[in-house]
This record gives sequence, C-alpha cells and structure tokens, in this order.
Amino acid sequence: MEQFSNVSNTTVVINQPAVVVGPKLLLGTKDGSRDWTTGLCGCFENICSLFGTCCCLPCMLCSLSVRLGDCLCMPLCVPDAVVAMRARTRTLGDIRGTICMDYVTTAWCGPCVVCQMDRELTAMGL
Repeated sequence: MEQFSNVSNTTVVINQPAVVVGPKLLLGTKDGSRDWTTGLCGCFENICSLFGTCCCLPCMLCSLSVRLGDCLCMPLCVPDAVVAMRARTRTLGDIRGTICMDYVTTAWCGPCVVCQMDRELTAMGL
C-alpha cells in the first residue's frame, strides 16, 4: 500500500458551467395601462383558438399554462386555475382589471375567457 500513498487525484476542468438564460419576464404596472387587445366576445377573430377551445378545452388550458410559464397540468389540478391564469395574463400584458373582475368574467363565460387569453398571449408574442 505504500506505493500508492504518494499518488494524488487531480481533476482537470475542461468546460466552465454555462449561463442559463430563462424566458423573458414581462412586467407591467400594478394597475395596468391598457385594455385587452380583443373583446371577450371576439372569439371569431381567431378561428383556430375558437376551434381548439370548443373541441378540447382541457388541451387549450394546458397549452395556455405552458405559454404562461406554469406547469402543463396546473389547470387540471388547481381549482379555478383559469382565474389565476387570467390574472397572470393581465399582469404580464399590463392590462387593466382586478382579480374580482377576473373571477366574475371567468364564471360568466369560461370558454370566452380562454379564447381571449389565447389571442392576447399571441398578440404579446408568448
């Protein structure tokens, strides 16, 4: 064993850790400075969004969740997730509104809200 006592372990670093850049974070003012780019009842402005929402609402919700930077299955596991997603869309887009209005609007016509969020995220480039 004495013959191995003078052997040292040397680690050579070939590559340095890379800087990981995440998605762009958009921040707006607290109260919002603009309105939604399309109205709540403007579902026919984007037929693909309308078709996706009508045919498979859970798929559309999961798609929106990923675009907002959340977990894919969040809308399926969290009660009233659409309200949180709408509030996040408003915050990211600097859109006027309140959480109470988000809740009432979502309760009144959830599929219309989903279509509107899809159109808004597309307009924002997300």
